[in-house]
Amino acid sequence: MANNNNNSSTQSIIKELSDSNHTIDLPSPQDNEEINASKSDAKTQWLPKWVSAKLVIFFIITGYVISATVYFVRNADPLGWEAFSKTTSDGYGLLVILFIVYLYALVYSYLLKPYALPVIEKWAWQPGKEQLRRIKYGPMVFYVAIAAATLGYLGFDMRDDLSRLRPLLGLLAFLIIGYGLSAKRAFVPWNTVAWGLILQFSIGFLTIRWSVGRNALETFSDHVNTFLDYGVEAAAFTYGDYIVNELKVFAFRALSVIFFVNFLVNVLYYYGLMQKFVNMLGEFLQYFMGTTICESVNSVAVAFLGMSEGPMMLRPYLIHLTDSELHSLMLAGFASVSGSTFAAYIGYGARAQDLVTASIMSAPSALCFSKLLYPETQEVKIKKEDVHAVEVEYSSAIDAASKGATDAFHLIAAIISGVTATLAFVYFINGVLSWFGTLVGFTDASNMWTLELIAGKLFIPVAWLMGVEWDECENVAQLIGIKTMVNEFVAFSKLQEKNLSPRATVIATYAICGFSNPGSIGIIISTMAALAPETKTTVTRLVFRAFVGGTLVCFMTACIAGVLMPDSALTT
Repeated sequence: MANNNNNSSTQSIIKELSDSNHTIDLPSPQDNEEINASKSDAKTQWLPKWVSAKLVIFFIITGYVISATVYFVRNADPLGWEAFSKTTSDGYGLLVILFIVYLYALVYSYLLKPYALPVIEKWAWQPGKEQLRRIKYGPMVFYVAIAAATLGYLGFDMRDDLSRLRPLLGLLAFLIIGYGLSAKRAFVPWNTVAWGLILQFSIGFLTIRWSVGRNALETFSDHVNTFLDYGVEAAAFTYGDYIVNELKVFAFRALSVIFFVNFLVNVLYYYGLMQKFVNMLGEFLQYFMGTTICESVNSVAVAFLGMSEGPMMLRPYLIHLTDSELHSLMLAGFASVSGSTFAAYIGYGARAQDLVTASIMSAPSALCFSKLLYPETQEVKIKKEDVHAVEVEYSSAIDAASKGATDAFHLIAAIISGVTATLAFVYFINGVLSWFGTLVGFTDASNMWTLELIAGKLFIPVAWLMGVEWDECENVAQLIGIKTMVNEFVAFSKLQEKNLSPRATVIATYAICGFSNPGSIGIIISTMAALAPETKTTVTRLVFRAFVGGTLVCFMTACIAGVLMPDSALTT
């Protein structure tokens, strides 16, 4: 299937695990410290004892930024905020933004995480929550107040067109459906559900509604496009400019970028940067939502890496996870897409900023909905202090990069074969349905029986609840049906053919931005069976529930995007 895209480096590792009775012992903190210490000594033994590689890198980067600042001050005319703001997309301003992010990462790792956050947790956060619980109906009043403030703001902001608030009705409807399908309604952690919605709306306000955040995200998305264009340039050199840039053949243009993405991601993994980034965001979700560390880290990992790579980061701990945690791992995979496939979706006409926002919003919403569908009732065995970085099995950065590029070949082959086969199957089914339809009088092209026609009828209420205008609901419903019954690649390939309005296009993009399709069920079952065979019974029992949950999470994200997206942001 097309969503085999998230299988890149997974295939070879899964095969190795499947072919051998491979078990992984849970690493102890002492073992992990010894490994890290030996690696650190090996990498810095050529430096004086009082110097570390990280300190050298810090001084090099800081010195470069200082030099760039001096050059900018001397040459900016006139010097001021306007001159700085003009350079935030590709000049000195962008360098400053990246340097601030770098400094924050250092502050978080060496100050906030070990010292500041534990103090805040002990003396402010926990006492505040305890005080709120002592007040009768305190937590309920808190959440109702936040909901009322949000509704008040949206109602005032959209007072001239209250129909724009319709997606809130859809959001409520999907939450009610989730509660109705819940396996253990009495144990639903409403605190986690509430915080999931709060974080989802907060991300939406920052990246969709707030013009400054939206502009920042658009700038980031532009750089994502620029980054992906480097892969296109390399493909043009390999296959020829005519095929790649003039004919724009999908397999040679969009998919070739995956070579570059996998190459770079593996290098980041080798140096531990990707793991640190994912763990930092996972700890943030755990801090606010109260979910376990494994499911929190996984929800972030799958949003950037894919539904197979997320569980692989946690493979030593999978056999110790509860049923609810395993359900959460699978649902998060169904509710997201991998960053390596963005280029293909963009090639089909999707906006980069919508794909990035949908991926970010899927992390808290997946945790929120997974706990609504399948609450935790077992004792959690893996705590935050038990989780340590899993060693990456590469001998060097060059080895990691070369294997990333090699694995990308298998990924691209899987996408091409999956898209070709599934499209052929769709055309076959449509041919059979059309033949049956002609036998009973449905001979016009407008009412010919097809999968798109059937899906367009079934998902019309869903499209309307997400905020799509009635005359476009059937077209959006067809895209949702194709994504749900076939895969998201085929749905994105049909996106441009529908000639939707800008708002309907954005809502459809969020609704189909997920791996929740039948092919993914097979992928996640085989992945989990290889990584942790002991979980196979639980996985097969819960996978369809997680599949349904992942589909509904995509709808929830589309609802929030539909209500928050201003008209001014639809054409940028």
